[in-house]
Amino acid sequence: MSETVLVTGGAGFIGRFVTSELLRRGHKVRVLDSLIEQVHGEVDGSQMLDPEAELIRGDVRDGSVVEQALKGVDSVIHLAAEVGVGQSMYAVERYTSVNDVGTAVLTEKLIEQPVRRVVTASSMSIYGEGLYLDADGDSVEDAVRVPRVGESASWDPVDTQGRPLKPIATPEWKKPSLSSIYALNKYVQERTTLIMTQAYGMEGVCLRLFNVYGPGQALSNPYTGVLAIFSSRLLNGQKPVIFEDGEQRRDFVYVGDVARAFADALELPQAAGGVFNIGSGNDRSVTQVAQSLARAMNCGGIQPEIVGKTRIGDIRHCFCDTTLAAERLGFRADKDFEEGLAELAEWVADQEAVDRVDQAKQELEARGLVA
Repeated sequence: MSETVLVTGGAGFIGRFVTSELLRRGHKVRVLDSLIEQVHGEVDGSQMLDPEAELIRGDVRDGSVVEQALKGVDSVIHLAAEVGVGQSMYAVERYTSVNDVGTAVLTEKLIEQPVRRVVTASSMSIYGEGLYLDADGDSVEDAVRVPRVGESASWDPVDTQGRPLKPIATPEWKKPSLSSIYALNKYVQERTTLIMTQAYGMEGVCLRLFNVYGPGQALSNPYTGVLAIFSSRLLNGQKPVIFEDGEQRRDFVYVGDVARAFADALELPQAAGGVFNIGSGNDRSVTQVAQSLARAMNCGGIQPEIVGKTRIGDIRHCFCDTTLAAERLGFRADKDFEEGLAELAEWVADQEAVDRVDQAKQELEARGLVA
């Protein structure tokens, strides 16, 4: 089944891989992207886009542009968003406007020009803290971190009796705990998609992405994925900066696997109406990830800087339960983590990156968002 697919944000890191995957499968692709400088730098982002894709440069909040982009379209993959937990905590209007109002404009135009299916990129950030087990083996969905008192205090959440909680893989049924404006935005995008598609006879699917990495990330954007930020630091001979104690655990999934998940979510009948985690199913500490990347980039002598402070809005542990995506979509991440890091490192070696991490840290500290 060949379709014409609109990919909003399709010139971004994930969007370019999704576009290429759709073209490979025989679809026609139209991309709507504003090519903002924070993500794309000063270069023309269209140069990195597959030449077979049609590009419309415009803002997803511009109804007339969205209306034009939807003409003749069969389905939509909605990736357009401002991305970054830390920045969302002070650029509140900008994030809410692009993410939530942009999604509202898109879905409003879809009332007039309905499509078969809309697949929207959601985020693991909506979970807040991941799922935990308490000392009695009972699941804890609403783990809360309390401010540390003293250097010896634990970074990890505890139960009401002060006993440590054990992090486990987080499934889709875990209730949201929205600890940042970005998380709130992504949840609104998710619910808007599912509400509006159901109301107007379309199909909706949402993919909750865990930490996506791979070649082509925005290295000069200090609010993007952690591996891109670490890559930029290492490329400039600087230490990766890690908050807290570096033992927080995350799930990293290769961008090519994520692109495949989007294409499957678009095509498979059984995906309709679903919300799916997309991750690797493997968890690693942030320190382990920084050290592995340094080795892949032949910078093994550069050890990360552990700052021992917390950013407001950050969570301690969250990694992916992949069961539902495997059962309903047949999705499993194929890329070995070390192999994916090698591909990222090879690409980074030929890039230039402006290291803005210290600037971003100062912006957060100036607003009291680092404690």
